[in-house]
Amino acid sequence: MSQEKLQSIAFKWFEEFNNHNLEQLLSRYDEEAQHYSPKLKIRNPDTNGLIKGKESLQEWWQEAFDKIPSLQYKVSSLTANSDRVFMEYIRKAENEKDLLVAEVLEIKDSKIVFSRVYHG
Repeated sequence: MSQEKLQSIAFKWFEEFNNHNLEQLLSRYDEEAQHYSPKLKIRNPDTNGLIKGKESLQEWWQEAFDKIPSLQYKVSSLTANSDRVFMEYIRKAENEKDLLVAEVLEIKDSKIVFSRVYHG
């Protein structure tokens, strides 16, 4: 997949996340997609930080959007290669300190199959 196509997917991902458009956001993911996040590990220790499938992703993000209605991500940089996008962004939420975040999206056949979050 071209770098331009991968970056386009990432920019749309940010737009959908920031608009809390969960349906569109989930449409970017493979049915069996996996997502790892340090916040998952803290909030849901039984997951060990990893969730699998769109249903789990939906529950995770819906909970975040409900608890933190002001949650937004501000893109710092995007780098794409043949099947991954490396994203750096700032997590912003009202009454919370900004958090530097890096995330890697693995993409196959235009769908995100795995994402991994790193906190700065």
